[in-house]
Amino acid sequence: MDRIKDFRRTILVVDDEAVNREMLNEILSQHYEVIQAENGTEALSVLRDQKGQISLMLLDLLMPQVDGYTVMETVIKDPELARTPIIVLTSEKSAEIKSLQIGAIDFLTKPYDSPQVILARVRHAISLSEQMKLIQSTEKDLLTHLYTKEYFFEYAKQLKERNAATTMDAIVINLTNFHLINEIYGRNFGNIILQTIAADITQLAEESEGIGCRYNADGFFLYMAHHWNYDKPLERIQFHLSELLKETEIHVRMGICEGTFQSVSIEQSFDRALYACNTLRESFNSAYAIYDEKMLEEEIKKARILSDFADAVEKRQFRVLYQPKYNIQGASPVLSSFEALVSWTHPEFGKMLPSTFIPQFEKNGLIQKLDKYVWKEVAVQMRKWKEIHGTTLPVSVNVSRVDLHDPKIVDYLLQITQENNIPPGEFLLEITESAYTENNSILVEAVKNLREAGFRVEMDDFGSGYSSLNMLACLPIDAIKIDIGFIRKIIYDKKTMYLVNVIIGIAKHFGIPCIAEGVETKDQLDILKEAGCEIIQGYYFSKPIPPDEVSELRKKGIQRD
Repeated sequence: MDRIKDFRRTILVVDDEAVNREMLNEILSQHYEVIQAENGTEALSVLRDQKGQISLMLLDLLMPQVDGYTVMETVIKDPELARTPIIVLTSEKSAEIKSLQIGAIDFLTKPYDSPQVILARVRHAISLSEQMKLIQSTEKDLLTHLYTKEYFFEYAKQLKERNAATTMDAIVINLTNFHLINEIYGRNFGNIILQTIAADITQLAEESEGIGCRYNADGFFLYMAHHWNYDKPLERIQFHLSELLKETEIHVRMGICEGTFQSVSIEQSFDRALYACNTLRESFNSAYAIYDEKMLEEEIKKARILSDFADAVEKRQFRVLYQPKYNIQGASPVLSSFEALVSWTHPEFGKMLPSTFIPQFEKNGLIQKLDKYVWKEVAVQMRKWKEIHGTTLPVSVNVSRVDLHDPKIVDYLLQITQENNIPPGEFLLEITESAYTENNSILVEAVKNLREAGFRVEMDDFGSGYSSLNMLACLPIDAIKIDIGFIRKIIYDKKTMYLVNVIIGIAKHFGIPCIAEGVETKDQLDILKEAGCEIIQGYYFSKPIPPDEVSELRKKGIQRD
């Protein structure tokens, strides 16, 4: 039975002597598809017609009109043909060296060796070529022709070893909100933007004997000799982008870890450069940031915060404080509820505000464990207050977006409230508005399940994003909490006060209370009361206080509304 031919491997035999072509055809056709050409012109025509389909060309050097040397030089200079491997056919020993210098991968000497030797050389040449093509296909990004991340780091290490005396900088470059360019102008135009940046990175790399990389959709690495003026590389990129985009649409960010800073691995250098770049996410005043000792301290602190979490829970370093909420619509303010807030007294860093550690926990999934810790602490404390005072006041706790994806959230909340004899309606749940943009269907289902179980849900930070009004149409909630940013400006900003009136009006329309947090002055209190806001909290009345002070506050005779 004939051996099945591999249709992917086609060999082009080029020789002006028909007998030579037929001899090679007889040897090769048992294993490969064979195409014959009797001169150089015909060979180039076949290569162009069969673009990318020729696995190997066996090329005679001495032919009339267009000889083998000319064919090789043409192929090597043509980007579309250059990856075609060539074995030259020659009877002249001196031609071998010249052929290899031009770009031939091997040679067969006339008269030909045994068929087994020819097949072995052919198999080796094809195998070597295919391996090289595989490497090249993964080595470079197809769009920008910069190195891919994996090869970049390997070549960067080799570059560093060969140039040990040269100080090399790790640079990260990307565009802010690049996805909007794709949305507005289309992906093809977005690709032109990326290619423009890549061209500048390639030129910078060549000028500094460095290398460039596309490490993600709109991010680039540049490893280059230490540069004293980073304004110039940025100006070059921004200039070329300005020819394609409006000035307001160009927001290039660059993070740098200078080689003079510290001797670390190349991967760590780029991690640090990326960290520096990310510090510019919300800044449009600075185009680049250089990693320094302060950033290193911040990174170490963030790493410590994450690694010390489990120990902090076990040793009860997290402390729950309670900020009073007052109903202000009567003749005098009446204590109506509390919000539970968490602080962390770290053994090394001291007392840390939630803004220091909660964003880290949200990024790393630890926030759910912290939330459950706080919920349980609050439920136990509410039971203690009930035992002391005979009644309890509602307490609101924060629910993160991670919690809403937990199918067991309702069961867990019911369990801790039932164990502590707390009605679900007294255990208020604050869901920040930013959680609403994640997945509306999951959010709506989670909120409905929580309310059906008896819990009341408050929309926190209302007005801080763009999803509030949309969500109100489909999401049942029990209170609206005005974002603190509005409260800080209502005294001097008429537009802000107008928006606050609109939010209070929306709450009244839905028949639910409106809560304002961050109230610090009598003027703010009076304005909110006149506008119809029902409940406020803030330092004007009280900072967050520990549980024992809550009991003292209640003993003063301030009764629940």
